[in-house]
Amino acid sequence: MARPAPRHDRDAGGPADLLAAKAAVRDEVWTAMRAAKVARFPGAAGRIPNFTGAEAAAQRLRDTEIWQAAGTLKANPDSPQLPVRQRALEDGKVVYMAVPRLADEQPFFALDPALLTVPPRQAASISGAERAARRVALADLTPVDLVVMGSVAVSADGARLGKGGGFADLEFALATAAGLIGPHTVSVTTVHELQLQPVGTIPCTGHDVLVDVIVTPDRVIDCRPSHGTRPLAAIRWEDLTEEKIAAIPLLARRRAEAGEAPLSL
Repeated sequence: MARPAPRHDRDAGGPADLLAAKAAVRDEVWTAMRAAKVARFPGAAGRIPNFTGAEAAAQRLRDTEIWQAAGTLKANPDSPQLPVRQRALEDGKVVYMAVPRLADEQPFFALDPALLTVPPRQAASISGAERAARRVALADLTPVDLVVMGSVAVSADGARLGKGGGFADLEFALATAAGLIGPHTVSVTTVHELQLQPVGTIPCTGHDVLVDVIVTPDRVIDCRPSHGTRPLAAIRWEDLTEEKIAAIPLLARRRAEAGEAPLSL
């Protein structure tokens, strides 16, 4: 039985009509996945949806050259990417996993397979990481080769929608500013085929991060020819609310260090 849809922060910013268009795409995807019975527990609505075939998508990613070339990953903490995190640890890769909602002074779990005292499957879960991983600050991370992002919807031009809180985009921008993500870092998402949308139908704002590669249980889609050189991700303070900044200690500290003035209410 699916859990009720969780309450989360509103999108990280943008015009109201564009945010409404994003919400409509999300609702369409969640409804389609539920109707096709491919959304696993705890349900699709309001989440990065766990999907039937997540393990097959992780294995297909594992077979790619970008995976084999990567030594260090930054990954989202959501359920559909647990098989990706597990396989990374099994393959000897260091995994940095964000603490849910970045709601901590040390907002990342550092999972080093050489130091694990529990099996990779257990360590790759949020509850397992809380017990087995070190909590680290952004300054403690090393540059990453591959960024694994969860998605609600995505299209072959690299446009991506998360669940609406903007956390993945903020993580990407913060890591870019810290020099952990560079021009050669590859961003990838694993999704069900029903999450794929036609090119041009996913609305994007200036802070939205494009994905380079999409992996489903059935295929790999390289988006890089469509979007060319990925724009340098940056924190767009004008798109953030005071509520959002206050909820993320790292973001609040970054603003103070940058000398950015608080937003007018």
